[in-house]
Amino acid sequence: MQSAQSLGLKHHFLMAMPHLEDPNFAGSLSYLCDHDENGTMGVIVNRPLDISLDALFEQLELEAEESPHRNAPVYYGGPTHKDRGFILHRGSSEGWDSSIQVDSDIALTTSMDILLALAAGRGPKEFLVCLGCAGWEAGQLEAELLDNAWLTVEGRADILFEVPPEQRLTAAAGILGVDLNLMTREAGHS
Repeated sequence: MQSAQSLGLKHHFLMAMPHLEDPNFAGSLSYLCDHDENGTMGVIVNRPLDISLDALFEQLELEAEESPHRNAPVYYGGPTHKDRGFILHRGSSEGWDSSIQVDSDIALTTSMDILLALAAGRGPKEFLVCLGCAGWEAGQLEAELLDNAWLTVEGRADILFEVPPEQRLTAAAGILGVDLNLMTREAGHS
């Protein structure tokens, strides 16, 4: 059996198993943006907050009256760095001050220039703005995977950007042919 480390979990969905009761992650779908010998980083992509991008623009004092993105939801990205914005978007990381290319068509940007572009009605057409991120120290996620806390499957841009947030976890599980609603809340090992 391959270890989780050798699987390379970058550009994978991380689905919380029904028995995972940590309130930060219960019922969550995370998209993993980085995974290496130093640890893992991702953002939760199925938990919109009760604020829109317009409220964030206002808080940051960005002029956004003409932005078509004002009503876009802002997501709870995870319990780490909750005061920072993580913008997951389709397209290239090129052209943004602080950005990484996660997959050929998906990038993660953390610099203010992308928010300025969105406020001005420019920038990527498909994006998720997340406050905070999820992080695991080296070996931590691998141990949680061995404890059956998570399921993983390769990420897909269509699930991130075309599926409504409340359906993303089900859609990701469906790639594996799994219905999480039918799974027991009890963890087990074979």
